[in-house]
Amino acid sequence: MTVAEFAAAKVNLTLHVTGQRADGYHLLDSLVCFAGVGDRVSVDSAAALDLQVSGPESAGLTAGPDNLVLRAAASLGSAQGAAIRLDKHLPLASGIGGGSADAAAALRALSRLWQVPLPDAAAVLRLGADVPVCLAGRTCRMQGVGEVLTPAPALPPVWAVLANPRVEVPTPQVFRALDRRDHPPMPPLPDWPDAAALARWLATQRNDLQPAAIRVAPAIAAVLGDLAALPGALLARMSGSGATCFALFATPEAAHTGAARLQAARPGWWVAAARLGDAATVAA
Repeated sequence: MTVAEFAAAKVNLTLHVTGQRADGYHLLDSLVCFAGVGDRVSVDSAAALDLQVSGPESAGLTAGPDNLVLRAAASLGSAQGAAIRLDKHLPLASGIGGGSADAAAALRALSRLWQVPLPDAAAVLRLGADVPVCLAGRTCRMQGVGEVLTPAPALPPVWAVLANPRVEVPTPQVFRALDRRDHPPMPPLPDWPDAAALARWLATQRNDLQPAAIRVAPAIAAVLGDLAALPGALLARMSGSGATCFALFATPEAAHTGAARLQAARPGWWVAAARLGDAATVAA
């Protein structure tokens, strides 16, 4: 029996840093959605637990015990084995939750294969701050250190071009570069009748990590500039702690045309066009 799950890229449409706990963890307030581009995780019954990694973005990713997929498998507490296959299409450490999405997909797949419940919320959070939202797979407001998830209004039809310049942006370094850690949170979330209304509202919000990430990796500014210059782009912003950025579009045609133009101009970058929304809705 093979069980397969899509690990959709996570996109932080906003990311407000609202405080810092005594243990050093930062408090966030973020509008999170998912893109119709991602990795794929499949699992089969086997005598022992084994992970094999392949795909166009698998270089540099090991299948050792520190791999988040294997850590997710261990969190289920089952003595059963499984052959796990990770088909990697998202760039590593890129601000779109690739590892977290893989862990969440592995949890869903193995829970079905082994017929065991998902781990409790605390165990899921220990895997990483983005794992709970990736496991939920819904557009939501993510607060706290990632554990407080509130359903958000459904996104209107909206597409994005995602772009990553393949530069390393260590998340701890970005947080250390913050000018302040007590920014105001988001206001109550409205309903957005269309992509243009969503973009206008997002323009009044922020990714508080973006200026710090640009100081760490100036190439991010070039990505944002190139995305904003694409015909039909409604808004350009960085996701997570970078270096992946996105531009929003009102139609799939505009997004795919923009992605093709950007890829031709920047052949060394990772570029993808995809619809945004709940993971199940946008799954490729």
